[in-house]
Amino acid sequence: MSINLFDLTGKVALVTGAVHGLGMSMAKGLGNAGATIIVNHRSKDSLESAVEAYKTSGLKAYGYVFDVTDEKAVAESIAKIETEVGPIDILINNAGIIKRTPIVDMEVADFESVVKTDLVGPFIVSKHVAKNMMKRGGGKIINICSMMSELGRDSVSAYAAAKGGLKMLTKNMATEWAKYNIQTNGIGPGYFATSQTAPIRVDGHPFNEFIISRTPAGRWGNPDDLQGAAIFLSSKASDFVNGHILYVDGGILATIGKPSNEN
Repeated sequence: MSINLFDLTGKVALVTGAVHGLGMSMAKGLGNAGATIIVNHRSKDSLESAVEAYKTSGLKAYGYVFDVTDEKAVAESIAKIETEVGPIDILINNAGIIKRTPIVDMEVADFESVVKTDLVGPFIVSKHVAKNMMKRGGGKIINICSMMSELGRDSVSAYAAAKGGLKMLTKNMATEWAKYNIQTNGIGPGYFATSQTAPIRVDGHPFNEFIISRTPAGRWGNPDDLQGAAIFLSSKASDFVNGHILYVDGGILATIGKPSNEN
């Protein structure tokens, strides 16, 4: 009997913060591969709207309100999810924020807020999900990293610090949990066409021209381009892949770029 290595039928996947954008696209990919989707958010209204969107797409989805930086709320919600829906087989730590401020102008509280959400949050959620995965003998954890896990950029110091830390946290999680048959990996998205990037993707905008010329693929990513990577790292196909960061960036990190006068 042949086995579909990418089939997620019967799996329960928690995708944090997946109420829109790239997180929602990845969650939909898992749902279309057979998984039941669990989404969280701090806003009940946003969460209800997102769950309805999943269901309208024909997917099985549930929503839970909690803040990924609140350990007590996380622990209680994980226990509730596993009782009401089922054991969490897949965790995607997608929830994150960014504050674009030059270092010398950034308030310490803002820096700490970004690090707490983007780095401490995945630590907290993974810690409580992994405890149950260890008891059951397996699971998949995916941390959403960034090209800023590798590169710096003006005005995103807190985000880059958090995402660089998340890359190394991913490797350490893999080091500690691989023996329990838990595969912990990361996905590093490049520049994608989302509602947030719409204002800078218009023809003639300097940043639009920069991204297209800087990306070997010659285009912005489509959010659906992330689905394959998410399914792969959530499925049996990645059972011996651990501590890896899969960059889905159209080749940006592979090249130094081309000179401005090159055809």
